[in-house]
Amino acid sequence: MKLPRILIAAASSGSGKTMITCGILQMLTDSGRKVSSFKCGPDYIDPMFHSRVLGTRSRNLDPFFCEGDLLKDAFVRSAVHSDISVVEGVMGYYDGIRIDGTEKSSCEVSLRLGIPTILLVNADGSSVSSLAVLKGFLDYDRNMIKGVIFNRMSASTFNGLKDKVEAMGVKAIGYVPKMPELAVESRHLGLVLPDEVSELHGRMKALAARMSETVDIDLLMELADSAEDISYEPVPAERIADVRVGVAYDDAFCFLYDDNLDLLQEMGAEIVRFSPLNDDRLPEVDALILPGGYPELHGERLGSNVSMMKDIRDRLADGMPCHAECGGFMYLHDRMQDSEGVMRDMCGVIHGEVRNAGKLMRFGYASFSPKDGSMTVRGHEFHYWDSTDTGEDWEAVKNSGRSYECIHDDGHMVAGFPHLYYRSDIRFAERLIKDAARYRSMHR
Repeated sequence: MKLPRILIAAASSGSGKTMITCGILQMLTDSGRKVSSFKCGPDYIDPMFHSRVLGTRSRNLDPFFCEGDLLKDAFVRSAVHSDISVVEGVMGYYDGIRIDGTEKSSCEVSLRLGIPTILLVNADGSSVSSLAVLKGFLDYDRNMIKGVIFNRMSASTFNGLKDKVEAMGVKAIGYVPKMPELAVESRHLGLVLPDEVSELHGRMKALAARMSETVDIDLLMELADSAEDISYEPVPAERIADVRVGVAYDDAFCFLYDDNLDLLQEMGAEIVRFSPLNDDRLPEVDALILPGGYPELHGERLGSNVSMMKDIRDRLADGMPCHAECGGFMYLHDRMQDSEGVMRDMCGVIHGEVRNAGKLMRFGYASFSPKDGSMTVRGHEFHYWDSTDTGEDWEAVKNSGRSYECIHDDGHMVAGFPHLYYRSDIRFAERLIKDAARYRSMHR
């Protein structure tokens, strides 16, 4: 299967990967090409920036979540509909889950999927030294680096270095000058949410216009077209039952993997989006998903929507299946401290309080299993707020071997801080659909 594709990598976080990737996406879209975009790793926010450019959802490619052909499946299902796929790396190109290797890094993604890589080198405050960075990355380990873009570099410096780059056997795709007016502020989970950046669309258009003068889009396409064919055997999910699954989605709850929703749909679910911020009651659904997000930024509005919280509380008490993670889990508590430090009454399903811990709690990847060992779902935790009752019905096992108890599981509600990737063990999704079908048969 011929699928043109490139990966934008960098030496480290903070090199400008997301903005440059968005600029490339905008350039390709403006040229009339149909584009798919992806983000290496578990991050939710960077794909939102991609989506604002493309108008369609961006996907995650996480080698920890996706063993074997599952990574190819996650890629191909979106890439097959596009003229080119652009993948944004995570952290530094070689940075993975271990300090002694490149396991689960952007480099691993590029090698497993055969993606020609463009290394983004931050040249701020340097000139010839940028070549040393490039050479170091080329020589360090097996890789797919085929091109380079220099960020925060002048035209004269780029023109002076271009021949030396080509002598290394790497394509000099271009450079991006300093553009402080297009900078995006940071927040504790990475970048701010795209809707909070004023005139984002205008910024992306301006960025793409500047980059069209300094980045060779035809050379970029040439690299993408050089990617080898992908072959694998997809394994479709079994259709289980026709059910309606309500998914919270608004400014407070927006961290979810579309791959999870796609899997539920393959199993028969109709996805019904609703807003805990704006709707009075739940829609007519057979199960509920409360994803992560920033509920602490919207504590007053969430707490004042008493009818929605009562409806959720009553439905869950009646046995409606529910999966709540991170922000959604926080929302289910008796009380939650908002970003201003004010304690707000929440749904009252989880009898405890959530407060700002002032630091990352239980950060990173883990494998999560209920105590009966019926499944093992891969996921991650990334949160600064913590609960007085995080649950003890599942066990988390980190890559280091350290384990801890987590998650509330009463037979119909699974709620906790971990973000779960359903396709890593589809039995979790199967359980949700079967529980929803039972609930539907009893209440309709």
